[in-house]
This record gives sequence, structure tokens and C-alpha cells, in this order.
Amino acid sequence: MKKCGYIAIIGCPNVGKSTLLNYILQHKVSITTRKPQTTRHRITGIKTDHNTQFIYLDTPGLHQSTPKAINHVMNRQANSVISDVDVILFVAALNHYSDEDQWILDKVQSTTTPVILVINKVDQLNNRDNAQKFSDKIMANHRFSEVFLVSAKQGHCISALEDKISALLPESDHFLFAEDQLSDRSEKFMVAEIIREKLMRTLGQEVPYQLTVEIQSYHHNKTKKLLEIEAIILVERSGQKAMIIGKKGQKLKEIGTNSRYDIEKLLTKKVFLRLWVKVKEGWSDDIRALRSLGYYD
Repeated sequence: MKKCGYIAIIGCPNVGKSTLLNYILQHKVSITTRKPQTTRHRITGIKTDHNTQFIYLDTPGLHQSTPKAINHVMNRQANSVISDVDVILFVAALNHYSDEDQWILDKVQSTTTPVILVINKVDQLNNRDNAQKFSDKIMANHRFSEVFLVSAKQGHCISALEDKISALLPESDHFLFAEDQLSDRSEKFMVAEIIREKLMRTLGQEVPYQLTVEIQSYHHNKTKKLLEIEAIILVERSGQKAMIIGKKGQKLKEIGTNSRYDIEKLLTKKVFLRLWVKVKEGWSDDIRALRSLGYYD
């Protein structure tokens, strides 16, 4: 018999959920930055190892403060997986436990799904006794199947975590995805996410949360043997557009070059990338706009 099941990765923004998924898969399927709320969509990462298929769901970070429609969408995506999976990984960053973390834990109190506590960023650990006190504090608020102190960045204890997940997955007579499949997301989606990652890493604190990326054209040019991509970067104000373009277009050129490099690495083919910046006021608080941009998929 095979084993196959879904694993939800939940937690506050910026605790390392996407970094954890990428390390487990040994492949980048979820973008990462130092800024919170980088993940906006539910990302499926698939790992097939011998007779076991792990289907990980990397969710947007849950947060209580939800002033805009896009925040409600992200919370809804994260909430929707809690009752529909076989295992839940609750990820917390070492020595950072807030009311928001507790609010998320309260959401899983009623579920019968096994919940594993994953305390991340132990590479920043100074004293193991402090880590034990920290885990005891969280465990006092919820019954966990097991607790793991990990470093998603360096891979510490990830193998043991996977063994525990495997033990909790149900038996199945077949896998749900092809054995060589890494995600259920399309190439276009992954390309748009890479561009957004480069924007978030290049820009300051405010602009990244008021921009999104939409692929306008995606064409395989057989004559030139390359993939031609045109993408629009949507922002909410003209001042943001100017910041992205930069002096004489240098910042946009830098973002495009960095994006193209990672896209070519992902797709293993030559890419011609053209980026445009367009102002669309209030897109992040407009349900119709969010739906057209794929946030309700």
C-alpha cells in the first residue's frame, strides 16, 4: 500500500512557512522575502518519496488585522484548508509568540486533525533551555502530536519532521499526482510570483503590499527558440509607479534582469521578458479586480 495525503502549513506571516516548503521539496515553488505577507495564494507543493506522496499546502499568513479585501481573501485561503487536510503543521518563529499566534491556534482547537508544532529559526538559538521554555509555553495552549525545533533555512531536523508526517498520512492505493510533479500551479503563475518576489526584495516597505503582477502575454517563439513574456505590474498610485521605474528606468531594468534569471532557471529555457507598470487605483480592495487577477482561484 502507498501513503498519500495533504499537509497544511499554517502560521503567522513571516515565520518561514514558504522557506520550509522549499527546503522539503529541494525546489523553489513558493517565493520568499524578509517582508511579511509575501505569500498571497495557497501554494501546493508535491513530494513523492518511494511509496509516500506528501501534498503540502503553503498558506498565506493568517492575520487578525484585515482592512482590505485582499487580506480577507488571504485569510479565507488559509482558513479553508484547516478542516480538509490530514496533517497540520503550525509554524512559529523561535521566541516570537504573539496574540496573533494564539488566535491561529484557537482556530484549530476544534479539529481532530493531528497538529504538529514546528518551531522554526533555531539557527538563531543561543540557549536550548530557552527553546524548551518557549515550546512549553505554546504547548500549554494546545495538544500537539509532536514538537520539532527546526531550521527551515539550514535543514535542521527536517528529515525527522518528514518521518513523523509520513507516519500520520493515510494509506492509499494510488497517488493523486504524477510522481515527478512538484506543484499544481501553472508556469504563468510561477513566473508572475517570481517577478513579484523581485519587486518585494527591491522596493521599500510600503509599495510591495500595493502591487501585483499580471501576465499579459506568454508566447513560445519557435523561430528564436525562446519564451516571450509580457507582464504588467499593477500599483495603486502614480508615485508608486515612479518608484518602481526608477531614474531613467534603471530600477525596472534591474527587476526585469533578476526576474528573467530566475525564470530561465525555473523553466530551463531562454526568456525574453518585458515589464510594464500600470496604475489601477484601489485594486487591492476591489473584489471584482481581485477575482480577475486570480485571487479567488
